[in-house]
Amino acid sequence: MNKNNYVVIMAGGAGTRFWPFSRSNYPKQFHDVLGTGRTLLQQTADRFIKVCPPENIYVVTSSEYKDVVQQQLPQLSGQQILLEPARRNTAPCIAYASYKIGLQNPSANIVVAPADHIILREDEFVKTIETALAATQKEDILVTLGIKPSRPDTGYGYIQYLPSKKSIKKVKTFTEKPYLELAKKFVESGDYVWNAGIFVWSVRSITQSFNRHMGDVAELFEDGKKHFYQKTEENFIHKVYSQCKNISIDYGIMEKADQVYVVLSDFGWSDLGTGKSLYDISPKDDKGNVLDGNIMHYETRNCIIKTPKDRLVVTYGLEGFIVAEYGNVLLICQKEEEQRVRDFVSDARNKGAEFV
Repeated sequence: MNKNNYVVIMAGGAGTRFWPFSRSNYPKQFHDVLGTGRTLLQQTADRFIKVCPPENIYVVTSSEYKDVVQQQLPQLSGQQILLEPARRNTAPCIAYASYKIGLQNPSANIVVAPADHIILREDEFVKTIETALAATQKEDILVTLGIKPSRPDTGYGYIQYLPSKKSIKKVKTFTEKPYLELAKKFVESGDYVWNAGIFVWSVRSITQSFNRHMGDVAELFEDGKKHFYQKTEENFIHKVYSQCKNISIDYGIMEKADQVYVVLSDFGWSDLGTGKSLYDISPKDDKGNVLDGNIMHYETRNCIIKTPKDRLVVTYGLEGFIVAEYGNVLLICQKEEEQRVRDFVSDARNKGAEFV
């Protein structure tokens, strides 16, 4: 195992699209969504055991989730849990981890992965990551993983790549969450893949990219060299995050950089962002239903129903619906309209914090 390999797990998101299970005080990455006995965060850390030494796994999360991360990943030291005082999207999150790891090991080769993804074929996933790590160790390039689209989904970003016989292909364009008609054209063309949001690069490559494309962020985190791994780190990060803009790594760097490549991947991936994505990967009954709870269903087809086992739920005449109950919220929504869940969460927030 290469001791220069590092993994950064991003675990600070609120996961609003997976509401009502994902709440601001306990988002989806801390839930055992699939009933495996391991939460999404724990499964993510588990699958990287073959990639890097355990001491090289870092988790970036919101300061409010410090206790739950420590509880679910007790093998991590305090220095391996990076606490964000505010949500500023993925660019500041990745900058924080990269500059801190770079101070410890300038030869570091880093995988960045969200905490809430599902990977069904983990051996194939590890092979794909190793392919990317081998490339980023040799060249100063930025690599992302691309998933062949199975449908024109408007919830994902799309990557257009240049044809090549090599396993790693040059990226031509990024398009973030296109409207439906454009997504259909992307899928029909055959030269677009979904952006999985999993990145691989050397610490040298990513810090050079920050310097080139996000100089303001680079300048802020460069000053951290005298604070990282010290008692002054927390105060320094509070100051930095108050000055960081809210921007994703895709907008901030990936869409601007020249040396960006994609590895076409097939390892049973889902970002588990919504009820529909859980439906897509789950076993179904003979009517196409995914059922989890104490449920009586009649003339019900192609639905996902996930409700508490201590409550009897009866459905009749439903087709293509999400029925989800957790805590004090019951959601009933057509699967095809699931992108509106964020609107529902916004409206529920106006009713009171206890609903979100």
